[in-house]
Amino acid sequence: MENRYNLIDEPWIPVADVGKVSLSDIFSARYRALGGNPVEKIAVLNLLLAIAQAAYTPRDNEDWESLGEQGLSEKCLEYLERWRERFFLYGDKPFLQMPAIATARTQPYGGVIPFISSGNTTVLNQSNVEKTLEDAEKALVLITLMNFSLGGKKPDNYIVLSDSYHGKTNDKEKPATAKPGPSVGSKGLLHSFIIGSSISQTVWLNTFTEVELKEVLHQFPSGLGTPPWQVMPRSENCPIAQSLSESLCGRLVGLSRFCLLKDNSLHLSEGIPSRSYEEGVVDPSVAMNTEGKEIRVVWANPDKRPWRELSTLLSFFQHGGGGEYRCLRLACHVERTARILPQFSILSGGLQVSRHATGEQYVTGTNDYVESLVRLDSSQLGAIWFAQLRLEMHLMEKIEKMLYSSVLRYVYVSKNGSKNKKIPKIAKKIAGGATSEFWQLCERNFQSLVGSCDANEEARLARYACRKKFADYARSVYNQHCPKETARQMQSWAKNMPKFGWYLKQEAS
Repeated sequence: MENRYNLIDEPWIPVADVGKVSLSDIFSARYRALGGNPVEKIAVLNLLLAIAQAAYTPRDNEDWESLGEQGLSEKCLEYLERWRERFFLYGDKPFLQMPAIATARTQPYGGVIPFISSGNTTVLNQSNVEKTLEDAEKALVLITLMNFSLGGKKPDNYIVLSDSYHGKTNDKEKPATAKPGPSVGSKGLLHSFIIGSSISQTVWLNTFTEVELKEVLHQFPSGLGTPPWQVMPRSENCPIAQSLSESLCGRLVGLSRFCLLKDNSLHLSEGIPSRSYEEGVVDPSVAMNTEGKEIRVVWANPDKRPWRELSTLLSFFQHGGGGEYRCLRLACHVERTARILPQFSILSGGLQVSRHATGEQYVTGTNDYVESLVRLDSSQLGAIWFAQLRLEMHLMEKIEKMLYSSVLRYVYVSKNGSKNKKIPKIAKKIAGGATSEFWQLCERNFQSLVGSCDANEEARLARYACRKKFADYARSVYNQHCPKETARQMQSWAKNMPKFGWYLKQEAS
């Protein structure tokens, strides 16, 4: 079979403001940021990080700093050239594919891409219609599918490559529902990365050292491991597959699906199982809390945009060390980055999904991608800055609750005007819509709030200005959802209007 479409040379990676570029382009030039939806960005960034870790893993922070962005890029280019034969999308050893599953039934590409209507799903707009994919788009689907595949019956689990493996069958010895990819989980995990001024710098900033791998990444007993394109497994539980499931490289580019690309479809079966967050294992980019009775993680949530999770993701800054949630990638690398860069950003994103009791996952009308980018000033970071940020977020949540209660009481009286104690559903819906609108308005000023959590007078004045805006937003939303045109409305409006004097008074002097 002819080897063709090499991912090192062909343009297939979406880049903001540029279009598509190749793997060698990524490490040869300074492109600003990855393009595509949040899941595509995370999947491609994980691939780039796996390449970088395999190309050169620094011994410690000193080695990492002396290596630099340019040094790591040169190592990556050398590595790609050395393994050039393993990056062909088609050929005798197709990239991340398993020719052994050629007998598995095929799925159209639209069947594995979220938001594409397949089967009897209703088409709402043109973006839901499946189209013929070019090779560049097929490569992106393949990379995304490795970690972000949705659980369900679409993979053909009649095909089992190892006779001794029973992970693809249920209690009745029938093909089981395929489990979700490790980066999705049951509801859609939220991932966070440090973002630099270019893609190559972002890769450098997120690279783990050997010291970190030994001391911090205890979730991966096999350590760094070997990327799957260097040595592909023969089956679902062969020694290579087991090593991949316990290594960092195997987590960054997991083979949760065994695939083989065709012209307009792909052979698809469940691949190597990965340990889940319930077992205490997550991607390094996911925040996890292991301190309670049950392990908890931060999920992607369209009703709570990722920027609102910033104080949770950075809780390692609080006094006494350690926080409730710990994102390994941020906990290891934020302070290291702050020592060498005056400014950097944190990208958080993911895809929320719904799950049926059978294990089938899908995206509904209320599910969506989420993404936030927050810029941090290195000179401000520390326990004092974090304590102020956490306080500000706590107070904003208090305003949200006051706004919700005020709108709820107003609608309750306006709609009922009686002593009926049961609050109508419409009141809760309107109050929920009001708070959602409040947070949408606050998002435009959140970056200013992050920059004004210092302890000096200038920061206090800037913070006061932010608080005035947030209070004005809450009043504006209240007025919009609680009209005062009739006598009853006027009375209820005045009686339930939220008061934020306490909020402004704290920073007024």
